Amino acid sequence: MSQLVTEAPTTALTSTSVANSAPAGNDDVRREDVRSDDGRDDVRKARVESLKPLVLDALVPTALYYLLSKGFGMGTLAALAWSSVVPAGRTAWGLVKERQVNGLAALILTANVVGLLLSLVAGDPRLMLAKDSGITATVGIAVLLSVISGRPLMTAALKPWVTKGKAERVAVWERLSAERGQFVRLERRFSVLWGGALFGEALLRVVGAYTLPVDTMVWLGGAIAAVVITLTVMISGALAVGPMERMVGSATANS
Repeated sequence: MSQLVTEAPTTALTSTSVANSAPAGNDDVRREDVRSDDGRDDVRKARVESLKPLVLDALVPTALYYLLSKGFGMGTLAALAWSSVVPAGRTAWGLVKERQVNGLAALILTANVVGLLLSLVAGDPRLMLAKDSGITATVGIAVLLSVISGRPLMTAALKPWVTKGKAERVAVWERLSAERGQFVRLERRFSVLWGGALFGEALLRVVGAYTLPVDTMVWLGGAIAAVVITLTVMISGALAVGPMERMVGSATANS
């Protein structure tokens, strides 16, 4: 009898503990889910923030130009003018609000202005073929000059790719950039490769426009651009992007 008395409270206590432990466990699971959701939200926010300059300053104006010129049949002058509104506004905002030039927006604006001026050129079919290279050459020169000034323009496209929109990788990027070591040299190398490739591609098309038959250059110009871009993606990936991703990944894992 005494055994039953001593064991009964134990059993009741055990049952109560089990009953009480279930909600606690569920709370832990819910808290873990909340933390997981917060982590995913942070990653999404970081990815959006890192991609915003590239989208607003480069992709939107380019897409707007092709939409207006190819989709709605608008003339080249009008399409270039309207597609310049966003980069012009972004450049002006940077100067007024932040007291600095928005490099990528200014680059796209400059390229559009060059395109507007060149679109006024008419007559010689070879010149008409060569003038398209003027925009590419302008972008290439601007990218190379940005490296000399210490603010590589291609970083706007490179950073989201390397950091993958993750807050911890963005923090590591900023730290490695501040150290001014191998990481910064790789960042500059990426812009040098792209700037040189764009300028070289423009030069090739100009030479081709004046040395090859016009009918040949009509299709060869696009082929040259495709080959140069493909090779540059591969080379810059091996010589800059890959090493930078490994450095960021290693530093993130060790932090």
